[in-house]
Amino acid sequence: MKKWLLTGLISFVVPSIHAMQHQTMHAEQVTYDVIKVTDLSQLELYLKNPQTNRYYQKFSNIHQELPKCAQLKFAMNAGMYHADFQPVGLYVEKGQQLSVLNEAKGVGNFFIQPNGVLAWNHQQAIIKTTVDYKNQEFKPLYATQSGPMLLYKGEINRNFLVESNSLKMRNGVGIKNNQLYFVISQQRVSFYQFAQFFKQQLNIDHALYLDGSISSLYLASTQQHDNVFNLGPIVAEVDRSACKENP
Repeated sequence: MKKWLLTGLISFVVPSIHAMQHQTMHAEQVTYDVIKVTDLSQLELYLKNPQTNRYYQKFSNIHQELPKCAQLKFAMNAGMYHADFQPVGLYVEKGQQLSVLNEAKGVGNFFIQPNGVLAWNHQQAIIKTTVDYKNQEFKPLYATQSGPMLLYKGEINRNFLVESNSLKMRNGVGIKNNQLYFVISQQRVSFYQFAQFFKQQLNIDHALYLDGSISSLYLASTQQHDNVFNLGPIVAEVDRSACKENP
């Protein structure tokens, strides 16, 4: 059984044979949950129930709709959305584009430049700026647009202030070696602190901000189930291996 080891201050390590591995890490008196996804075939996006056309909004609604043979291992809010829960930018689910790439300029975190896109299929995952994503021919099975980019080519976003007093619970995602690292802070942090965690503790070069304040986590291994906020796009790791064994 293989253990996932990272440099930095680690409170505990959870060995796993599954596609998702969880760690709790500490940096500058802030605790972070770090979920590493290694099997992209188990990673999915959820927005609306296809039977009712209603937004899922809650992790529990996704859990209830899964077949009995499937297990919800991990879930997290995955990109910014309007008051009606419609994604602000690009959203692709099961290869179908449900919301277009947003190249507009505006006010708010989504429009802090550069913003970016998280996209993946069963073979490859990418985190690109919106401009870079538009200029390449990646065929996503899933994609969500958010902003701002926390890290781009190893550099912290220049719009972030080192001494900022804008502190919020935040979550985001980084990529390294075709593996995705979903991170959520347990305490309030600034944009700069959050980006610095990806850079210094996880040695990641590209990371995208997903949201703040409403940041929510479902983690089966620790029985954590945040259910305070109604959410738009949700990313989830679903283990369907038992379904394949018992069709």
